[in-house]
Amino acid sequence: MAVGMSRPRETHAAVVRAESAGEADDAAESPEPGFVDLGIDPDDLPDGLVVADETGRVICFNSAAARITAVPRAAALGRCLEHALPLEDLKGRRWWALTDPYNGLATRVGQPERNLLLPGGREVLVSARYVRERPTGPVRRVVISLRGTEARRRNERSHAELIATVAHELRSPLTSVKGFTATLLAKWERFTDDQKRLMLETVDADAGRVTRLIAELLDISRIDSGRLELRRQPVDLSAAVERHIQALTASGQTPDRFLVRTCQPLPAVWADPDKVDQVLGNLLENAVRHGEGTVTIEVAPAPAKSDEKGTAVTVSDEGPGIPEESMGRVFTRFWRGSKRGGTGLGLYIVKGIVEAHGGTITVGRGPGGGAEFRFILPVSTPAYLV
Repeated sequence: MAVGMSRPRETHAAVVRAESAGEADDAAESPEPGFVDLGIDPDDLPDGLVVADETGRVICFNSAAARITAVPRAAALGRCLEHALPLEDLKGRRWWALTDPYNGLATRVGQPERNLLLPGGREVLVSARYVRERPTGPVRRVVISLRGTEARRRNERSHAELIATVAHELRSPLTSVKGFTATLLAKWERFTDDQKRLMLETVDADAGRVTRLIAELLDISRIDSGRLELRRQPVDLSAAVERHIQALTASGQTPDRFLVRTCQPLPAVWADPDKVDQVLGNLLENAVRHGEGTVTIEVAPAPAKSDEKGTAVTVSDEGPGIPEESMGRVFTRFWRGSKRGGTGLGLYIVKGIVEAHGGTITVGRGPGGGAEFRFILPVSTPAYLV
């Protein structure tokens, strides 16, 4: 690395203006036609910014870089780049000696983002750009971007938790399916018809559990990638609630467990009926499984807070409710309100579906002391009908 006397240090804003134009000093002094001087201070940038001049000395070290590296700005400015930012790769090799930005290949334009280490083992994400006056010319500036690894680590932990949860949830039903089918195939004649039916019903139930888990994983993938498709059509929310209650009573719940209140007239909501059924089914199942007493469902026009009309659906129970300290985590992945099973993915999916419709969902404490979930769906009438 070439190190010598540094020229007078420009202001941070001048450096950013020059790099934004892509022409180093010449761009700052003689901006191209159409160039807009944004007057951005490097300290306004969310990522760390470090700039070294043609001699290899640091001329810009913003506040984010100081925070990420724990190196004071005063200790970095004017110093040789490899001393101000002593990076090593994961094998312990000195990064600047390895990459040699000033004396390396003249065709290189930078370094892609990668994990590097600072003294003490602090990990940072580093990318670099080599600014030249002309292609293959000498490097006039090295511009380095720094980012912390906390967000990436959280994302990696979330993926690891998802894999662990899926593996755990799949193991039990698949073990059951494998065991019962192997037993039936090996000893079919030894079992009575009632025993065979019981085994096959168990296999069917476990296969359904696996199918639901796979559907949840696909929903999460679509929600996270913004690819959740909605097939909107007029939806009668009060009729949808009645269908779900009938299904629950048919499966063994007593009819007096549910109380439905509908405030008419309701605006005509355009939504995906399958997705709405998924939301209602999850909220009602949670209220029945985790709550106690009467489950109250209220369907009413949304509060008039703006010109947008919609319908609000509130589901509450009389159980112990959700602790105040857990309210903020209810709609996150893997949150479980009790030890009564479940993957902890249902409410995360519910929130994604409601928000994909342009609606909102909240959680609180109901009048009976239990949990209260309320979601609001806007009318969302197609433009050609307006």
